[in-house]
Amino acid sequence: MSAPTMSPSTATAAPAPAPRRRRTVRGSRPGWVVYGVLGAMIAGSLFPFWWSFLIGSGDAQTIRNPSWIPGGNFIDNALTVINDPAVNFWLALWNSFYSSALIALSVVFFSTLAGWAFAKLKFRGGNVLLIFVIATMAVPTQLGVVPLYILFSDLGWTGTIGAIIVPALTSAFGVFWMTQYLRQAVPDELLEAARVDGASSFRTFLTVGLPAARPAAAMLALFTFISSWNNFFWPFIVLDRQNPTLPVALSLLQSNHFVDYSIVLAGVLLSTIPLLVLFVFTGKQLVSGIMAGAVKG
Repeated sequence: MSAPTMSPSTATAAPAPAPRRRRTVRGSRPGWVVYGVLGAMIAGSLFPFWWSFLIGSGDAQTIRNPSWIPGGNFIDNALTVINDPAVNFWLALWNSFYSSALIALSVVFFSTLAGWAFAKLKFRGGNVLLIFVIATMAVPTQLGVVPLYILFSDLGWTGTIGAIIVPALTSAFGVFWMTQYLRQAVPDELLEAARVDGASSFRTFLTVGLPAARPAAAMLALFTFISSWNNFFWPFIVLDRQNPTLPVALSLLQSNHFVDYSIVLAGVLLSTIPLLVLFVFTGKQLVSGIMAGAVKG
């Protein structure tokens, strides 16, 4: 006997899948409130630069009768700052760049090395030592000024750039920053694979730790460079007028009984230009590095 066949009328067709509806997420695009807040923050951030330019482009009477229209004396005021023999502008600019670059490179290297040890190497007392390093950030810098000055005076380093570079070669904040980043950015499986391949601890750090720490190291280098560039307290104490950094040199513009704020603010803007140039050239790489470090593959 042949198997019974089903007629088309009695066959039941499979139900077609229902089309999926796209779900719209409310609030995915920022509204005018967000743009308004961001615009206000940008305007507030740019206002000090604009105000400094307004005063720096005027004359000695501009600070008493300020105007929202820039004057035409900014170049003359800037040349006055540059050509002032008491300021020694070019030497101060080189000292600031030289010391800030060395401090940034040193802090990044030693902080990454220490952060790698605290994050990925297991040793006795590691957590206690890390807590001690973090606790040093609570100690005010002013407490170490007198012993530091006595030390560098005995060494004969007062008045030299080395006196501001050596105390800043390491950073407790940098160690904490790199430790927290490396704990999350580097999985332990990479370390085990490197050990299986016969790599030493330091080679593992160079081949695995440093590439993974690049985004956080870039942030740390930028912030360290800016803080070293703007540092005034310790350089003002240990340096002299013949070998100053830029903030110390610009402070000499206010040493007279009459302070011409148009000259002072023109000098302040000149000291800010290198930092703005640094942000322009490194901002894109910095943001891309942060996004690359934030995305887990």
